[in-house]
Amino acid sequence: MRVTNVRIERFSAPLKKPFSVAYGTMDSADSWIVRVETDEGIYGLGSAAPLPFVTGETMDTCRLVLEDLAKALVGADALDIQGAHAIMDARIHANGSAKCAFDVALHDIAGKHRGLPVWRLLGGDDPVVVNDITVGIDTPENMRREAERCVFDLGFRILKVKIGLDLDHDLEALRAIRSSVGDDVRMRVDANQGYTVETALAALTELESLGVDAAEQFLPWWDFEGAAELMRRNDTSVRLMLDESIHDAHDAQRAAGLRAADFFNIKLMKCGGLFGGAQIADVAEQAGVGCMVGCMMENKISLTAGISLVAAKSAIVEADCDSFTFFVGDDDGIPGGFTRDGGTFRLLDEPGLGIELDF
Repeated sequence: MRVTNVRIERFSAPLKKPFSVAYGTMDSADSWIVRVETDEGIYGLGSAAPLPFVTGETMDTCRLVLEDLAKALVGADALDIQGAHAIMDARIHANGSAKCAFDVALHDIAGKHRGLPVWRLLGGDDPVVVNDITVGIDTPENMRREAERCVFDLGFRILKVKIGLDLDHDLEALRAIRSSVGDDVRMRVDANQGYTVETALAALTELESLGVDAAEQFLPWWDFEGAAELMRRNDTSVRLMLDESIHDAHDAQRAAGLRAADFFNIKLMKCGGLFGGAQIADVAEQAGVGCMVGCMMENKISLTAGISLVAAKSAIVEADCDSFTFFVGDDDGIPGGFTRDGGTFRLLDEPGLGIELDF
């Protein structure tokens, strides 16, 4: 089966309000959707959600790379996903979200060709995944209100709270959230590179007292040695996670060798899709490190792929694939992929991603 054509279309979904993290504020959710067509009439869908301060791509540069990769992949074997990555990597370094779009589309094709949903294609046997929901940085009062909406209106039982601008502000917000949602709701935090080693150590004792079970990316992405030091000096029950530091399996191997994290956050937009995500999960499993699959401001195409990876890999025990909940109406309008009951997601048992779009 050969790739015969690629279509690329911009997808935009309005956010309910700007979403802030330690390194910036996002006021829109733009992505690219690709449709990879084959000579057997099967097509696959993928998407790219670039984020300049994480993937190094803008929407404009991503479009240029998508167009270039599309030309390179026309004529390629649509079922040879590893070969497609070799073609893309020979063409350009990094650009994870652009490569992810083609990777997910080819997995969609492979699933349709074999009559399997992607989560089964990857080796999964249970379509149910429990997901968290994220509370962005705001005033402590607004963060408390958003946490209440997530728990009491939307039905999520795991909160991921963004921190990293100011420790006193962060702790005030976390105390307000915990006192409001109660002790039965799990809570983790994400500093998005906003702390130093000493600030992180000061925070950890307080986080433990608030029942926070994991803390993500305290330090700058490049500071693997600092992350390893933090692991050595952490005497609390709070588990430490790396996100922006882990772009591919080589980063995962480096972090594992340094014992720099308890968990890795795999994002398809960083690692180029399911192929790279599975490699990171395999490194983690061998090293005894847990994994979570996270997301950017993504649409349901790549979110379905990410949730499918959670369902397929035993090393991946947490999910943070919630970006559609930030959109107006708590949805992006793309049908299929999965259903949601509170924080419990169920992948569809349909070939490929279970999403049909024509454009």
